[in-house]
Amino acid sequence: MESTIITCECLDELAELVGIRDKIAAITQRAMNGELNFEEALRERVGLLKGLPESALQQVMDEKVRLMQGAKELVSTMKANGAYCMLVSGGFDFYAEKIASMLGFDEWRANRLEIKNGTLTGNVIEPILNKDAKLQALQETCAKLDITPQEALAVGDGANDLPMLLAAGLGVAYHAKPNVRAEARHRIDHADLRALLFAQGYQ
Repeated sequence: MESTIITCECLDELAELVGIRDKIAAITQRAMNGELNFEEALRERVGLLKGLPESALQQVMDEKVRLMQGAKELVSTMKANGAYCMLVSGGFDFYAEKIASMLGFDEWRANRLEIKNGTLTGNVIEPILNKDAKLQALQETCAKLDITPQEALAVGDGANDLPMLLAAGLGVAYHAKPNVRAEARHRIDHADLRALLFAQGYQ
């Protein structure tokens, strides 16, 4: 979802509200490039947000979250032609649910922030949706639809997307981190998400 379907990293935007964007963004960058363990990096970053009011989530949604160019056209065209579209995010359910509803995704999965008394506790509710969970989501959804992963399209930009991208018949690194660009079989470095329609044969 983040840096693929939407233009930002929501955790980094939340960090800006408490004046630690640079610190958290640096951890995000290293985690997405595969230099850090995703789960540990996520726990560390969320821990730094302890005490942030729950209202900050909506503030970031209103002020910072913007759809990636081509996102609407990609999902609406695929849906109109019978595709099943699933949003899988290592980010948070607050945003995934809203973005999925906005664009018409059939299903979504994301991590969950622990919130008590209207305040972020600094904890992520287990289990954490990591690279293995993204791959599992692809496999489970294909099984439900009675197709193979080779008949699926997957797109993402970070190291936690790579197993999913490699398993899909059309796995595309979208404006991705260097190690993901190097390993993925397909990549989009310059065009917007509408390029994925051409990759599927739409004219």
